[in-house]
Amino acid sequence: MMKQEPARTKNLRLKPPGKRTKTYSVSPHDPETPIEQLAWIKGPQLTGLKKLGVRSMRDLLEHYPRRHEDRRRFDNFPDDENGGPLCLSGTVGKTIFRRFGRMRSFEAEIEETPSSVLSRRLTLRWFNLFHVQKTVVSGSRIIAYGRPRLRGKRLVIEHPEFEIVTDEDCQSIHLDRIVPIHAAGSGISVRMIRMLIHRALAETDWNCWRDPLNKQPINWGLALRTIHFPEDLTELECARRELSLRELLGLQTLVTIRKNETRKPKGTPKKPPGNLLNAFLNGLPFLLTTAQQNAIHTIRMDMEKSSRMHRLLQGDVGSGKTVVAVSAILLSLEAGCDAVLMAPTQILAEQHYRNFLTWLNPLGIQVELRTGATKKTNFPYHKKHEKASVIIGTHTLLHNQEIITGAGLVVIDEQHKFGVVQRTKLSNLASSPDMLVMTATPIPRTLAQTIYGDLDLSILDERPPGRGILRTVARGKEKLPEIITYLLGQLKKGRQAFIVYPLVEESDKLSAKAAETEIALWRERLTPHSCSLLHGRMNAEQKESAMNSFHMGYTQVLVTTSVIEVGIDIPNATVLLVENAERFGLAQLHQLRGRIGRGVHSSICILVEGSGNSEAIERLRILEMSNDGFVIAEEDLRLRGAGDIIGTEQSGHPPLRIADLYRDADLICLATMQAERILAEDPNLILPQHNRLRKMKDTFTSRFIALGD
Repeated sequence: MMKQEPARTKNLRLKPPGKRTKTYSVSPHDPETPIEQLAWIKGPQLTGLKKLGVRSMRDLLEHYPRRHEDRRRFDNFPDDENGGPLCLSGTVGKTIFRRFGRMRSFEAEIEETPSSVLSRRLTLRWFNLFHVQKTVVSGSRIIAYGRPRLRGKRLVIEHPEFEIVTDEDCQSIHLDRIVPIHAAGSGISVRMIRMLIHRALAETDWNCWRDPLNKQPINWGLALRTIHFPEDLTELECARRELSLRELLGLQTLVTIRKNETRKPKGTPKKPPGNLLNAFLNGLPFLLTTAQQNAIHTIRMDMEKSSRMHRLLQGDVGSGKTVVAVSAILLSLEAGCDAVLMAPTQILAEQHYRNFLTWLNPLGIQVELRTGATKKTNFPYHKKHEKASVIIGTHTLLHNQEIITGAGLVVIDEQHKFGVVQRTKLSNLASSPDMLVMTATPIPRTLAQTIYGDLDLSILDERPPGRGILRTVARGKEKLPEIITYLLGQLKKGRQAFIVYPLVEESDKLSAKAAETEIALWRERLTPHSCSLLHGRMNAEQKESAMNSFHMGYTQVLVTTSVIEVGIDIPNATVLLVENAERFGLAQLHQLRGRIGRGVHSSICILVEGSGNSEAIERLRILEMSNDGFVIAEEDLRLRGAGDIIGTEQSGHPPLRIADLYRDADLICLATMQAERILAEDPNLILPQHNRLRKMKDTFTSRFIALGD
């Protein structure tokens, strides 16, 4: 923890390095003060701040910098494009405005400052940003940040971040110091946000900034001032971890509160002798792994308690989660309670139905399939029962109160495909059924404490015996002819294959292949072997027909999209070819390759990189080195960072403002332990920012599930 600094209540000062000092003789403000009540924030600035999600002094102070620039010294102008982003100071020389049809560009040539006979020059270029030419004028001094690229014979930084500086800035917070660079937006500049935060730091009443978890006055001034306006770059990490821990502590306290709330409803204790379970396990043609045995034992102990079970079963692809789920269902049935299993798609629900008929009909157990398309299609395996002991369906079962309310156990397969609201609805049922949720999405162990922190956790980390070898290779698109030859050889041996594309149909915005376009090419390449098309936009009858044909072996190749990512079990499928594999996340590719290697034959996953980018190929080669989903998830998090992991669509704002999900894994553990201790001492703790934290938790969880979408 950082050393606390005594609070100031009048003549507040924030001292930048050196002699520059600005004094605000005003009454300090409570950190929860709405920004509308701050006279020094004007109308247009209010609008810009609100678009950034800033509505109070606290929000403004927690609008942390994206990076810092050391404006006590600047980078030298480069001679080539080899290198990373640079922070350059220069004087604007000639400017040029060009028009290319609808495209307009503005260029400014800048000369190194201070200038000399050997001063180098560099070009800044913007496209369709008309306001820039009014700001960047000849003779002005500019600070620019960006990555230089060689364009013809010139070094050019396209769309750089920039600020125009004046002589007055030498005695301000904008120059000759370490300067924070905050995210800006429409109607408000980086420079203006810096000025507003500087003033907010000086005008905050730190005595009002109470830590709801420690329940004592806390002055966060030192950490906040350091993160925004450090005197030295070495101070930043200490301040960042201090603020990250406080952020994670608030989040983990809410997670722990929710976990405690889920334990309050009383369930129905289920203590069957286990005859059905023993008969099922003894009839299996394979032995359970130790991890499966441990999971079944833990679930049985949960179901015997008076409080309802609320457990997550996390296992890598092919680890045998379904067998564990069937075991839990049999315990519920023998205790006299019906069971419901929900899958995210009709395809997966139908597959579960087939497997359950094979396993449970010999035990005299009725199984019924209920999906949105059940009434419209003649599903060949469906047989209507007057009363079903086990009902399998999709999330549409959530709307059937008779089925859900009467169940003693609800199993959710592929939990990450269900929304937060849907899971909460099940948690709030008055009948309090036991709940077992399963996911094959590999989640780093530390993150599971946040994403599924309100659930007890069981992990299947062993692969069942008897499976064939699964190999993964990453190749460039130039290797496609050789891949086709290999694929033909496998098909001649009677094997089947998946060919996966990132798009259903071609897009003008994305340079990637599409399933609907490529299906004709594959039918020609693989003649006489049959190929079918499957994607999420097909209607239920078309999906059912394609999957049944592939399942029965009438179709040898399925050209598809990521719709097959979860649950498809075709033991004879031994080849997975993914084109434009660079368009998928590592964790999603790991899920996709789980569709093969489920039988006794050796299998191969071929990842074809379509952009020609050497860095993309190296990233895909991570999958060559490991089949462990947890290792892949950790590496994916490290490479893609928090922003991509939280959501592939970079809209809105990340729920974590400063904590880094990969770098601060140790702080997540520490925050979890502290939260449990705090709530053990005060079970009725109410967080003043409960609503904001709850929204942050829900946003975090819902965006994380986009990892596999």
